[in-house]
Amino acid sequence: MSERLPKGLAKVSQLAEFDAIIDARSPAEYAEDHLPGAISCPVLSNEERARVGTLYKQVSPFEAKKIGAVLVARNVAANIEANFLDQPKSWRPLVYCWRGGQRSGAFTHILREIGWNAHRLEGGYKAWRQHVVAELAVLPARFAFRVISGPTGSAKSRVLEALARQGAQVLHLEELAAHKGSVLGNLPDAPQPAQKGFESKLFAALAAFDPQRPVFVEAESRRIGALQVPDALIAAMRAAPCLRIEAHRAARADFLLGDYDYFLARPAWLVQQLGHLRGLQSNEILARWTGLVEAGDFRALVEELLEKHYDPLYQRSQDKNYRYSDAPVFVADELSEEGIEDVARRILGN
Repeated sequence: MSERLPKGLAKVSQLAEFDAIIDARSPAEYAEDHLPGAISCPVLSNEERARVGTLYKQVSPFEAKKIGAVLVARNVAANIEANFLDQPKSWRPLVYCWRGGQRSGAFTHILREIGWNAHRLEGGYKAWRQHVVAELAVLPARFAFRVISGPTGSAKSRVLEALARQGAQVLHLEELAAHKGSVLGNLPDAPQPAQKGFESKLFAALAAFDPQRPVFVEAESRRIGALQVPDALIAAMRAAPCLRIEAHRAARADFLLGDYDYFLARPAWLVQQLGHLRGLQSNEILARWTGLVEAGDFRALVEELLEKHYDPLYQRSQDKNYRYSDAPVFVADELSEEGIEDVARRILGN
């Protein structure tokens, strides 16, 4: 081990030294956030954790520990049988729980008794979370961001993906956030991650970049759906040079009709999403847009959304948060797959 620690303990800085990372917390804790690549092997289910906690508070710590020991032993055995019996003696797993205490300690002890060189993460998930927060405060300043900007429907996210295919470093915030960034950006059947989970994914993405090469990112607001972009990242993006995509409204409408095609199959859901514009648009306009949905006239709806909502918002935001005025312009006559790849090539050749 690279650092001297008590036997069986490891630090966050040593994660790469292990063959597997085992999350011993409950499924609900794991769903909110977990270490990258961690395997969920709960030693207490959500219900069992609540039961033990209730006993601890309402009866006594001793009674809680007795029941907890039975449940933990049973669940550790089930996890080993289901997941790890084929592992060789040389296998080196790292186990963590919330604070690196009893849950991960019990799991690690049993693994070590079997003969595996298992370690417990010092400080548990809490140490990981502190590491992520600290790194997100300093990492963004190390990179030279290039911000892809342009009005709604300019295919900015697709250009980012094309840049990645062509070998560029890309930070795809909307992909990490499972949201398209606008008031109609919710994805069907794809809930956003928790804030902590989003930040862990963001840290992992930033940590993998080469600071000697530029990182392309889309111009975003501080919030992507329900999620907050960390302050240090927003500051670094807003200080970075922009690259502006320009396309005619008709081309942008064509693109949006394809990119948001799932709306066409869910008109009731689309009407519900349009309700988020209440207060931003008059009741008369919202009623007209609802009528366009019910009539299946999605082309007219998209063009009116661009004309009356999205384009005015974009005009008001010009130069307010990003460096739009001096941005090189990349004209896109059409936003087909070939057109998007061409824009990406021209950006890389700029």
